[in-house]
Amino acid sequence: MNLRQKIATGAITLCSSTLVLFLGTWEGNGQNTVYADKLARGLPTVCKGITKHTSPDPVVVGDYWSDERCAEVEHLVIEKGQLALADCLTNQAIEQNTFDALTSHGHNFGMPSTCASRAVGLINAGRIADGCRALAKAPDGSPVWSYVTDAQGKKKFVPGLYARRLKEAELCAK
Repeated sequence: MNLRQKIATGAITLCSSTLVLFLGTWEGNGQNTVYADKLARGLPTVCKGITKHTSPDPVVVGDYWSDERCAEVEHLVIEKGQLALADCLTNQAIEQNTFDALTSHGHNFGMPSTCASRAVGLINAGRIADGCRALAKAPDGSPVWSYVTDAQGKKKFVPGLYARRLKEAELCAK
């Protein structure tokens, strides 16, 4: 049974409650006014990390989105991302928590980046525990996926991103 079949049978749930709560912790619960995300060089963002790159609707700084609109668009965006993620995961032994952790990562960095990551490569190779660790750490133990590039092109470590990566790795390995 491939991952799409596991989704169709309910063995893997799209937009699970665990994932929605996890994203709320890291992307913002009740963030109904569109803001310029400083970590993303001013990218307009709303709800649980919805941007112009993921939303079917315009995302304009200062606009207010109702709770209902946030929930509707979040659900759409998360499911679309998860279906893309399912297409790049070839290891059928993946469980819900691993799928949710990879979804969070992809929600933050984009599914193409997550699908091309060392973590997904390891997970697809059957090395799930190693892949989960790779969400937060390089082989030498240094942080990964925890940096932003500032306006001068300099890479800057962000402790909050690293904390999120560690929690994703923890969820992934559950």
